[in-house]
Amino acid sequence: MADCDKPGAVCQDPRFIGGDGTTFYFHGKKDQDFCLVSDSNLHINAHFIGRRNENMGRDFTWVQSIVILFENHQLFLGALKTSTWDDSVDRLVLTFDGEPVTLPDSQGANWQSGKVSVTRTGAANYVTVEVEGNFKITAKVVPITEEDSRIHNYGITKEDCFAHLDLGFKFYSLSNEVHGVLGQTYKPGYVSRLNIGAKMPVMGGYRDFHTSSLFAPDCAVTRFTGSSDGDALMMPSEMPGLSCGSGIDGRGVVCKR
Repeated sequence: MADCDKPGAVCQDPRFIGGDGTTFYFHGKKDQDFCLVSDSNLHINAHFIGRRNENMGRDFTWVQSIVILFENHQLFLGALKTSTWDDSVDRLVLTFDGEPVTLPDSQGANWQSGKVSVTRTGAANYVTVEVEGNFKITAKVVPITEEDSRIHNYGITKEDCFAHLDLGFKFYSLSNEVHGVLGQTYKPGYVSRLNIGAKMPVMGGYRDFHTSSLFAPDCAVTRFTGSSDGDALMMPSEMPGLSCGSGIDGRGVVCKR
């Protein structure tokens, strides 16, 4: 499993464990993008997928993909839209600076480019991504199972199991000014505004964390100053073998084979 029970976890209907050890939820909105971490040389956005629950005032949401910006680089990790789930079939897409990252389907397979390394933690759907001196991320593609859907009333159908990412983050060089849904919890002296006594403590601040696209470090609390020439890079929608469409109003990337 990804590190879902340790500080730096982002799993399930997004359940976060902050750098301060506090567990909270940030639901955002389906088909939209939010900054999880923003610092001077690291910015991480997430694309949320989900389903509307008519009996609640929010969407059920999950993180379908993330983009990590650092220095002048872009790293994309995403879960492919999937109907029937099979653990042995890889549904993970990775690109580095717009170019597909390909790994053999065997545990321990490794890809490296400069300070960036990607290693398969399992034969399929599970990788560790590390940038030396900056961060380490574990990412696993998981489905919503019929049992999960029944228990939580997600309303998942056989057309789409809402494959998403369970994520674990470790950071090696955050500044004291770091922000974002998760990033703010790593600030020295951070004081949580959550209602810790609630059954499901929810982080607010939708407008603070919303971004105009998955690749844009433009949330209201952005701290990112690294250079990123996104126009010169091949986006996932241009990757061979994938059919991708933008989300609502062009936000995010949704791909399937």
